[in-house]
Amino acid sequence: MPTILLVEDDQDLATTVTDHLVSERYTVEHAADGLIAQEMLTITSFDLIILDWSLPGKTGIEICSEFRARGGMTPIIMLTGKRQIEEKEEGLDTGADDYLTKPFSLRELSARVRALMRRPEQVASTVIAVGDLTLDVTEHSLCRKGERIHLQKQDFALLEFLMRHPNQVFTSEALINRVWGVESEATAESVRSAIKRLRQKLDTPNDEISVIENISRVGYRLNNKA
Repeated sequence: MPTILLVEDDQDLATTVTDHLVSERYTVEHAADGLIAQEMLTITSFDLIILDWSLPGKTGIEICSEFRARGGMTPIIMLTGKRQIEEKEEGLDTGADDYLTKPFSLRELSARVRALMRRPEQVASTVIAVGDLTLDVTEHSLCRKGERIHLQKQDFALLEFLMRHPNQVFTSEALINRVWGVESEATAESVRSAIKRLRQKLDTPNDEISVIENISRVGYRLNNKA
């Protein structure tokens, strides 16, 4: 069975998450302290890491950053009570693959775990390549066919999310929750405007279809064949 390291100092939440994941046939090891988690990561390999942002001993951000600096490629889901896009960017910039804002549903956690388990190991890199798009999270840069493209911070975050989930369809509500944050004042119109700006930057006259497709009455997806 796949083995997950859960790093969470809230014992009640840790117990709830552990019981749920065990019921879904995962093996779960738990660390309630950042220093203990760091030690575990130096001596044991895991299939996935669920990492809280705020921890005693060493923060989740520090653990994630140092783990990636050592060459660790294990997928990481960051748990955070922080809702601002800049703070979520910090988590992703240090090497996290996904994040969940507390409180979260166990079903959504399971879906994120399954999605990351299906992804190849190299996806953990901070450089994401989909089709002819190459996005560097650390340098906050984007290139298409070798040409550098400048994006606003929010548009960059949206494109990064879509590139991490190519060909998956997301409703406007899902994109707001995952990119802007559930407590954001963003609306479906905010999403449409951001998609429009991205298309203006990414699409060319020779494209048969837009890089970001609008699936009628469903949502949007990044087409990696565009």
